[in-house]
Amino acid sequence: MTQPLHLEALVETCRWIGHKGWAPATGGNMSVREDARWCWLSESGRDKGSLTRDDFLQVEIATNTAPSGRRPSAETGLHTLIYRLFPEANAVLHVHTVNATVLSRIETSPLLRLQGYEMQKSLAGQQSHLDTVDIPLFDNDQDIAALAERIAQYAETTPLRYGFLLRGHGLTCWGRDVSEARRHLEGLEFLFECELRLRQLERK
Repeated sequence: MTQPLHLEALVETCRWIGHKGWAPATGGNMSVREDARWCWLSESGRDKGSLTRDDFLQVEIATNTAPSGRRPSAETGLHTLIYRLFPEANAVLHVHTVNATVLSRIETSPLLRLQGYEMQKSLAGQQSHLDTVDIPLFDNDQDIAALAERIAQYAETTPLRYGFLLRGHGLTCWGRDVSEARRHLEGLEFLFECELRLRQLERK
């Protein structure tokens, strides 16, 4: 099997994520789409900051199975869900940043609403700080199939853009290519940190 050319860009992004400390203790998982049938997903239990191309497994999007017999990430079902929901998505990044994890715990509503930040324009389609960015929050679940089903049901009635938060878990985001997914990750992480600090100041 031939790995997609953009897998190298994902490997570089994983090293960047590892350097940032956004996927500690082998946490997190990343993938790229090969085509309508296949994606390449990071293998479970690998340190994300030192991944190579050999640490990615080909996974069938419809079935979550890896022909190699090796074990892909525990959250494989979330990656394949995004590829099924969004044909334009070609890269998915899932990280465990402190800002995303804490904010997902203190925001009690099912939606994190961001407004007034110039950096919202780092997200595709956002034109102004006056726009509103809505990031859904889903309760965490060790049953990934059940979690994926809840997210799929949400997406049937409500737009799902850029990414979503899992409570006490982290952020999953995506893009049309690795570069856009990386920009969305960095932009959202900046926005989360600003929002978290603002809320901390407002409590004083």
